[in-house]
Amino acid sequence: MREILRTTEITNLSDQDIPPMFREVVERGWSVTAAGGRVLTDLRPETSGTYVDRLAEETTINGRGMTDYDLPATPGERTPLLVRRCLAYVCACLRKAQEEFRDTQVKAYVSLSFADTEEALLTSNVTFCTPLPDVRPYIPNLEAVTDAAVAEISLEDCSACGTRTMIR
Repeated sequence: MREILRTTEITNLSDQDIPPMFREVVERGWSVTAAGGRVLTDLRPETSGTYVDRLAEETTINGRGMTDYDLPATPGERTPLLVRRCLAYVCACLRKAQEEFRDTQVKAYVSLSFADTEEALLTSNVTFCTPLPDVRPYIPNLEAVTDAAVAEISLEDCSACGTRTMIR
């Protein structure tokens, strides 16, 4: 993931980098579940489910594959666009979380991997969770992941991207 981020232009991210459906998710903001989970309001299921712990609730509700059907198949063109989409969405959501919860505890996780299809296109998944002292980390040994490129992103990391997020 470090190499992908190093070679991708990630400055000046804006709302225009976020697909419309995901912009709507950002606009609707965050809410708290009965169990105390911090979840994106627009992603909450109509009926509440049963989860092992708050981490499972947050990552299950907040996790989504990033829209990529409209991106070129060529890796050199696809990768930077997909990464920009993910990072713009992540930074917009983390800013909204900070506004809602008045802290920067929510973390984002972006994973990139190749689809198990004939084309083997690069795809991505984004989720959010709040690390808790009494619950195992979402990805316990992030540096040891070998089947995907994964990054943990905090709101502080977003300042390096020079985002111009207008969603309020």
